Amino acid sequence: MELILLIIIAIFVMSYRKNNGENVYKFIVSQVNNAYNKYAPYSFKEVREKVKALGQEYTTKQYTSQVLIFGLVAGGIAYLYFFSLIWAIIYAVVAIMFIPYLAYLRCKRIYSEFIFEQIQVYTTNVIIEFNTTQSFVKSLEGVRDSGILEDPVLADLKMMIDLSYQNGTIDESIEYMNNKYPFYMVKNMHQLFLQITKEGSRDSGEALENMALDIDMLVEGVYRDRMDRQAFHRTFVTYGMSLYMLVMFMQFLLGNDNYLELLDLWYVQILLHAIIILNSYFLIGGEKYYNEDVGVE
Repeated sequence: MELILLIIIAIFVMSYRKNNGENVYKFIVSQVNNAYNKYAPYSFKEVREKVKALGQEYTTKQYTSQVLIFGLVAGGIAYLYFFSLIWAIIYAVVAIMFIPYLAYLRCKRIYSEFIFEQIQVYTTNVIIEFNTTQSFVKSLEGVRDSGILEDPVLADLKMMIDLSYQNGTIDESIEYMNNKYPFYMVKNMHQLFLQITKEGSRDSGEALENMALDIDMLVEGVYRDRMDRQAFHRTFVTYGMSLYMLVMFMQFLLGNDNYLELLDLWYVQILLHAIIILNSYFLIGGEKYYNEDVGVE
């Protein structure tokens, strides 16, 4: 079996060199793109397109580097565990298969950070505009025309304005925005504007100033959490990768010959597979935590 796999790899390498890597590379890239366009959720396609527009999507070269790194690291770890080329190739392929999922998590994080920054701009500037216009709808129009917002928040802001003129009240437009972006600072600001619009307020300027300060505090907390997450992520990945090295330490203590004898026992092999799977689950869980719910207070 190992000989067959080596022959397949040799054929691929010869084909790659013969065609200067161009035809094989283009074929692989086209197949991956076709699979993505066919099976990726529509919501993720939208998120990925926005990440591309922000200039933060990985290039093809970066994805290729990820494939090589994941494959070599996973294959190397599996080979050091089992001294088997077959298991090394299997684990390398499985590791590469997780790259799209990790890319999905990363895109969600970048998109979430972008949306939060846009909501921060929306709330802060609506308050500033209201101090000048003393009208909630006029404030929305001022923010719309300022050019500081981008889609999808800009499109939803335009929808708010249309709903306000259509219904003659701001209730439905506020409900629409609250449901679309359920941030505390959005709901609190809208509630304040509802009170000012319906009940009136002699000291609305002071109330709005306090609201702006609350928003600044919330934003500061989110950015502090973002820095904490980044520090945690670096430490977590280092710790997670070090867990794979525990078996290497056991090999050092037992000696290579004794370790090879243990590999002949079926339950030892099951235990080693379990260690790799649990460590990998631990790392993926950490990646999921790092990339999700960013910017939500």
